[in-house]
Amino acid sequence: MLGCYAVTGGAGFIGSHIALRLVRDGHEVRVVDDLSTGSRDNLEGSGGKLRVIEGDICDGASLRRAFDGADCVFHQAALASVPRSVDDPAATNRVNVDGTLHVLQAARDRGVRRVVCASSSSVYGDSPTLPKCEDMLPAPKSPYAVTKLAGEHYCAAFTEVFGLEAVSLRYFNIFGPRQDPHSQYSAVVPLFVTALLEGRRPTVFGDGEQSRDFTYVENAVEANFRAARAAGAPGVTFNVGCGKCYTLNELFQALGAILGCEAQADYAEPRAGDVRHSMADITRARTILGFKPLVGFEEGLRRTVEWYKGRAEA
Repeated sequence: MLGCYAVTGGAGFIGSHIALRLVRDGHEVRVVDDLSTGSRDNLEGSGGKLRVIEGDICDGASLRRAFDGADCVFHQAALASVPRSVDDPAATNRVNVDGTLHVLQAARDRGVRRVVCASSSSVYGDSPTLPKCEDMLPAPKSPYAVTKLAGEHYCAAFTEVFGLEAVSLRYFNIFGPRQDPHSQYSAVVPLFVTALLEGRRPTVFGDGEQSRDFTYVENAVEANFRAARAAGAPGVTFNVGCGKCYTLNELFQALGAILGCEAQADYAEPRAGDVRHSMADITRARTILGFKPLVGFEEGLRRTVEWYKGRAEA
C-alpha cells in the first residue's frame, strides 16, 4: 500500500538509498537534510518525485513540516564517525542525541506511526565475544558510540511512554555507492577504493588484522523497510549485518583483485575509539523482521568498485 514517508539525512549515503527506493516504489517522500555532509546529487534519479526540506534536525519546525501526514520516518541523519566524535564530542552529541530527541518529539506530535532509527554496532565496544548479539551489555568506547546508545534508549522510552513505535537498527559497517571518500572522516571502503583507482597507497590504522562485518547498503535498506512493517519491532533493537567478518587486510586484497592491481598500503598507529573485531548475530532480525542479507561481501564490493570507476571516468 502506498503511503507518505520522511527520511532524515535523506541526501546522505544510506538515507539517499532509502529515499530513492521509496520513490521507485511509488510513495510520497520527504527528505530532511541540512546538506552539511549529504548532497542533492545523491538524489539524482528521483525524477523530481520527492520533496527536499533543507533544515537542521534540531529545528522542530522543519521536522514538523516534513512529518505532517507521514506514516513512517526513517531517521538516518547523524554525524557518523568515531574519529570525528573524538575530535568534537559536543558536535556529535548535538546531532546524534539532541537531533534524535527532536525527531522523536516531532514524530509523536505529528501522529507518525513508526520511526526507524539508525544506530551502530559501535555500542558493543571492544568485547572479544563474537558474534555480537543484542542481549550483550553495551560498552561504548567512543563519544560516537555513546550517542548512538543514547538514541536507542530514547527510542525505547518513546515507545514505552508515548506509544510511538520506534525501532533501532545497529548497522555493521555499511558500504556501497555514494559513500563519501573525500572527508578525513570517510569510511574505509571508499577510502581504499579511491586510493587504488588513483594509484595511491591508502593508510591502514593498526596492523590491518582488525575485522568488520562489512554490509552492502542494499541490505541496510531492506532491513529498514522490514523494520517499518514488522509487528514485533516497536521498542526493539536489531543488528543489521551479514554475520561474517573480514579483516582490513582481506578487504584490501579483495579490492585489489577486483581492480586487477597490486594492493599495497601504509600502516599507522591505531586510532582512538576504534574497536578490534566486530561481527553481527542477525538471529533476532531474521526471526522478527524476516531479514536476510540480499547481497554478499564480494558482490557488494564489485558493485561498489564499478560505481566509483564510473564516477572516475565521468
